[in-house]
Amino acid sequence: MYCPNCHRDIADASAFCYVCGARQAPVYTPPAPMKRLTRSVTDCKLGGVCGGLAEYWNVDSTIVRLVWVVLVIFPVPLVPAVLGYFIAWIVMPRADVYAPVASSTAVATSAPAHDASAR
Repeated sequence: MYCPNCHRDIADASAFCYVCGARQAPVYTPPAPMKRLTRSVTDCKLGGVCGGLAEYWNVDSTIVRLVWVVLVIFPVPLVPAVLGYFIAWIVMPRADVYAPVASSTAVATSAPAHDASAR
């Protein structure tokens, strides 16, 4: 951080300059966007529920899938767990995907054609 009064370098979190005593303007940090639980479009095997949960919790989707399989097999019978997955599939909204725009300057390259009669 730089003091505008005495033009000295001060600590980043300082409210006052420790050289001249001038009050420093608070640093504005914009609020983080609110997370939304959605089904994943890019990381989905069946419905995107486990992929969406993994994106929401910032963990690997393989871990969420393994935990779901373990929970299906051990503590509860199969029917309520599968029913819960399909209810989550219906209730959770699908994530928005922004497809990149194809570049018009992209050049298609192809292998040269081989003529069998030229041999």
